[in-house]
Amino acid sequence: MVAQAEISGLHATLLKERGRLLRFLAARGVGHEAEDVFHDLWRKIAVMPERSIADPVSYIFRAAENHMRDLRRATISREKRQFDWHGMADVPEDAPAGERVLIAREQLTHVQAALAGLGSRVDYVFRRYRLDGVGQAEIASELGMSLSSVEKDLQKAYRTLAELRIKLNTE
Repeated sequence: MVAQAEISGLHATLLKERGRLLRFLAARGVGHEAEDVFHDLWRKIAVMPERSIADPVSYIFRAAENHMRDLRRATISREKRQFDWHGMADVPEDAPAGERVLIAREQLTHVQAALAGLGSRVDYVFRRYRLDGVGQAEIASELGMSLSSVEKDLQKAYRTLAELRIKLNTE
């Protein structure tokens, strides 16, 4: 924890108003993510240049509300993009022909073999991240390894798949 003497200005106000701010965020629909929004706000204030603010409490609450709006917009945009993407996949005229299905199955077999050839850990990390959508930090925690190791495993998998793609495209 940061010593109280090191905390000044907006950070001190943020800590002082923490309870009210968390209730404010929860009441506006953030729910269980109120702590995450609070932490994001803390980080944003940390990089701001020191300056005099007439009403720091109002400033912090306005900043929290703006951050919630940004998060909501990002969520809506992401959901719309995913909906549009899934909608495109359901078009019957895009259904692959028999030959394309066979080629895709063969390529999938090559991809699975290439990932298996990298070792079970790299294969697991790649599948958890790309297929299951689990974050890198969570994967590192699951496996008891550093975030850097997860990143290196993903790089190894991406490099191998890029090389395989080049090889398959030249055949």
